[in-house]
Amino acid sequence: MTVLGIDDFALRRRHRYGTVLIDMDTHRPVDVLADRKAGTVAEWLRAHPGTEVICRDRAGAYAEAARAGASDAIEVADRWHLWHNLAEAVEKTVATHHHCLKKGPELEPKPSIERTASEQLRIVAEQVHATRQESSILAARTKNRFEAVTNLKNEGIGIRTIARQLGLARETVRRFYYASSVDELLGAPRAGRPTMLDRFAVHLHERFNDGCTSAAALYEELRTLGYRGSYSSVRDYLRPLRTIGAAPARKQVPKVRQITSWMLRHPDSLIDDEQIGLKQILASCPHIEATAGHVTSFAEMLTERLGKQLNSWMSAVSADDLPHLHRFVRGLDSDHAAVRNGLTLPYSSGAVEGHVNRIKMLKRQMYGRVGFGLLRKRILLSD
Repeated sequence: MTVLGIDDFALRRRHRYGTVLIDMDTHRPVDVLADRKAGTVAEWLRAHPGTEVICRDRAGAYAEAARAGASDAIEVADRWHLWHNLAEAVEKTVATHHHCLKKGPELEPKPSIERTASEQLRIVAEQVHATRQESSILAARTKNRFEAVTNLKNEGIGIRTIARQLGLARETVRRFYYASSVDELLGAPRAGRPTMLDRFAVHLHERFNDGCTSAAALYEELRTLGYRGSYSSVRDYLRPLRTIGAAPARKQVPKVRQITSWMLRHPDSLIDDEQIGLKQILASCPHIEATAGHVTSFAEMLTERLGKQLNSWMSAVSADDLPHLHRFVRGLDSDHAAVRNGLTLPYSSGAVEGHVNRIKMLKRQMYGRVGFGLLRKRILLSD
């Protein structure tokens, strides 16, 4: 066995995990370990010499085990995990700057010179919504925490000490510690919550302006168009329009995950509306535009095995004001050799992931009550 795949699987989710080892030449499991500790895996590697290549995920335990148990083996980081980690960083970046998109000229109708009553309604509604967000309990708590963390940070106190003094989780303190301003932390919630009426807003405003003001009639129309909400929601939506007049339906800003999906998919897989929407998004926020450029470059590097470009890509990302991508780059740098190999060599952990899914199926067949010994036998013998 020259190429070995290693990954973990849940024996009891969030409590106990095991390790499955796969011969990547035959795609068959060679052993199953009762935990995912570095020492256990390293001991197995020393007892089974001859491994030349180790395909693994980004877990530090397996990296440590490979160095201790098979120091001469080439480590290869799994490409799927690399792309998944990048996707998480991209989604956080989009969430941070999502509030900027409402200011984009391409996403809003051009203002008229003369403000009508309906335009006033829209402006007032936006101001009330923003005021409520600024005065919410969550916003107030976020501002207080940011001020407390910033004061301690300016005194030269580290993240771990701040977490202990304020009684907060270390990851929470880290998010506040590296935030450039409180607006960065409040940006994501300002995206607003979607409602069932969002995609029918244009139809409602057009019909109301055409003279159809009956809530019952409009409710029935929406039901034929696929609306599954309540009549009271339609009635409440129309109430302010009866007082001032129908405002032009505001064009909805795409949600964070939708924008992230557009950025992570191949451009040829986007339909025309999605391509137009993505162009408008990129034109509205330079940070998201820069992120999209880095995503494209990384995708080319990953699919075309251009690992030699990794260092220049990391330098380009570090030069931009993108904190979440900076954390991703620091993670790549800590596992640089394996990441470069993953972006250069043809080896992949696909077969390992397939066996992990098969293990889940075996556990379901035994209703999750199987002991490790029996599960190990089934994994090794039922392939």
